[in-house]
Amino acid sequence: MKSIYKLLSLVIVGITFACTDVVDVDVPEAAPRLVVEASIDWEKGTSGSDQVIKLSTSVPYFDQLINNEVVGASVKITNDTNGQEFVFTDQGNGNYTTSGFVPVLGQSYTLEIVHNGEVFIARETLTSVTDIAEVNQSVEDGFNDEALEVNVLFDDPADEENYYLFRFQEQGDILPELLDISDEFTNGNQMKVFYEKEEDEDINQTEFESGDIVDIEFFGVSEQYYNYMQLLIEQYGSSGDPFSAVPVPLKGNCINTTNPDMYAYGYFRLTQVVKTTYTFQ
Repeated sequence: MKSIYKLLSLVIVGITFACTDVVDVDVPEAAPRLVVEASIDWEKGTSGSDQVIKLSTSVPYFDQLINNEVVGASVKITNDTNGQEFVFTDQGNGNYTTSGFVPVLGQSYTLEIVHNGEVFIARETLTSVTDIAEVNQSVEDGFNDEALEVNVLFDDPADEENYYLFRFQEQGDILPELLDISDEFTNGNQMKVFYEKEEDEDINQTEFESGDIVDIEFFGVSEQYYNYMQLLIEQYGSSGDPFSAVPVPLKGNCINTTNPDMYAYGYFRLTQVVKTTYTFQ
């Protein structure tokens, strides 16, 4: 018995030490790509003249590099009808700004970025958004009939295709919740969306309570951007699911005209947006 006990002890010790071995994973690294965050959003009730475009470069997955901002680039947006140019000034931290942009609903614009001798081009049309008709709370429309949710109601314009993006974020949260929606089956009707938070101890998430404040942004977007966001939200939502499809890099609308194979990540979008805040009672 003593011999068997000693043998088992050695096996357990061997397994314990084996579990502490460090495994080095050789992850292939691709060449850095330009990352474009060009969200030209015109909030209703404002002039829309102040806009920011952020440029950075992609980094390897395990890299600890933080300072990947792009400086020294040339950035401008052109009105495709009258040729008016809006030059964005380099702020030296990856941000390029203008205070003179002129938004025109239904107008197409071209973004041009010149960086390291390469020219990137993207085109998009400024899309309108309808007003929010009502914001309220309930416990009836969510997945949990005992949890509070915030509801947003709006009237969809008839006889036209519309695509929308909602951005919900409870004040104090790090990340927002995104929701893409179209009027394919509800054209011309009043539409309602809800945002509910379920209790999840793994991510330290709790349900909404009285006094919680949610920031709501409602965007009118183009069909092309809607399709892009659908894929992005789907990949984000299925992360960690062993049965989900393997995520792939999403190609935005920023084309490298100098070297097409080195297209940029990110997207050039032009939207009209309605913003509001809701406090739970």
